[in-house]
Amino acid sequence: MNPFDIKSALLAKHAQHIVLIHFPIALFMIGVGLDFAAQWTKKASLMLVAYYDLLLAAIFSIPVVATGILAWRWQLEGQRLHGILLQHLVLGIVSAALIWIVFWIHLRGRRKPDQPLSLYRLPLELLAVLAVAVTAHLGGFLSGVNG
Repeated sequence: MNPFDIKSALLAKHAQHIVLIHFPIALFMIGVGLDFAAQWTKKASLMLVAYYDLLLAAIFSIPVVATGILAWRWQLEGQRLHGILLQHLVLGIVSAALIWIVFWIHLRGRRKPDQPLSLYRLPLELLAVLAVAVTAHLGGFLSGVNG
């Protein structure tokens, strides 16, 4: 296979998921870090950047989940999942849902600028980061990166 063959790269049965997954992971983790920094420093500019990072992470989570499901359907021909692959799928969906919940909290906070964001979002963000990290770790095993 030619590494510069665009058609082969775009139509590979699993490549899109593996490439796309890095965007929401990075955007979400940086967004959470910025949110914690904004909470600590009380800087509105950090909160704004965190909001847009979380927005982009939520948007990118949609094609990531879709390509993950398509990779399962194409690579394994839809056979029943078990073990690490099942755990990865379940945690991936849970992670995407948590990313959307965290974004929704921030969206709701921007619609009511006179009220501060709820502090319960911070432990929820940490839980979501943990879920994303464990999901990524399991994905690394599936792709062969982690052993």
